[in-house]
Amino acid sequence: MNYPLVGAFVLVLGAMLVAGALWLASGGASRKAHDLYLAIVDESVAGLNLNAPVKYNGVDVGKVRQIQLDPANPEQVNLLFAIERGTPIREDTVAVLKTQGLTGIAYVELSGGTRAAPPLLAREGSDYPLIRTKPSLGARVENLLGTVLSKLDSLSNNVNAILSDANRTAFAGALADFASVAHTIAARKDALDAGITHAARTFENTSRATAQLGPVVERVGRSADAVARMGSEVARTSAGAARTFDAVGADVQRFGTETLPELEGLLEELTVLSASLRRLSEQTERNPASLLFGRRPVPEGPGESSSTAAGQP
Repeated sequence: MNYPLVGAFVLVLGAMLVAGALWLASGGASRKAHDLYLAIVDESVAGLNLNAPVKYNGVDVGKVRQIQLDPANPEQVNLLFAIERGTPIREDTVAVLKTQGLTGIAYVELSGGTRAAPPLLAREGSDYPLIRTKPSLGARVENLLGTVLSKLDSLSNNVNAILSDANRTAFAGALADFASVAHTIAARKDALDAGITHAARTFENTSRATAQLGPVVERVGRSADAVARMGSEVARTSAGAARTFDAVGADVQRFGTETLPELEGLLEELTVLSASLRRLSEQTERNPASLLFGRRPVPEGPGESSSTAAGQP
């Protein structure tokens, strides 16, 4: 038997078995392809290690491949994620640092990614797509505690300023003045009681006077209502008088434009009639017979002839 050949075969077989075990342990044929994404955080990443899990809504979708400070800004940390291809990483996806349980093991939690948002792609000039980040719970609590401590420090300084030696002296003086006033009030207790009693009586008399004023006010109100009604009647009367004056004015105007011309014509006719009557009266006085027999020609006087009389006007 060739023992060296057998030994070499055993060594090769063992090496193949170890390589196969390592290959299977690393995923083997079922190993999935991954895409690289970049995230920039503005806080400490203490507790986050390489190969820390990256979860999407609690589901493991990748690992942390690289952790390094940003060369341009040491306050920022660049995190490089290897995420399984096909994971719906979109433009509104957000990465947050979280800790798992009480052990404090840090991991990255991805959330967001609505259906309407487009897939996250690398921008021009960047090697990897950039995932937005939010402060972790620890960072938010730390910031809140810092703000509270700052306000407590300011409050403490204000209290110290209020309780300075000068203010304490002034406060002690004010307390002494209050004590003096209290002693003075206690010494004049009887006078104050009498004043309070007089005030109570004054209030009682005032209430009685107010009760008596009630009927008077009511009567004044009724009088005011009566005056208001009288004013309304006067207003209506004034309106009626105005309408009467308007009607009289119209009648006067109509009298001036229609009746006066007729009266003038009648007066002229009466004048003519009066003249005629006067002539008739004069004629009747001169010749009463003319009233019965009419008017006769006047007999010719001496020296008058018919032709002469006819030629006379």
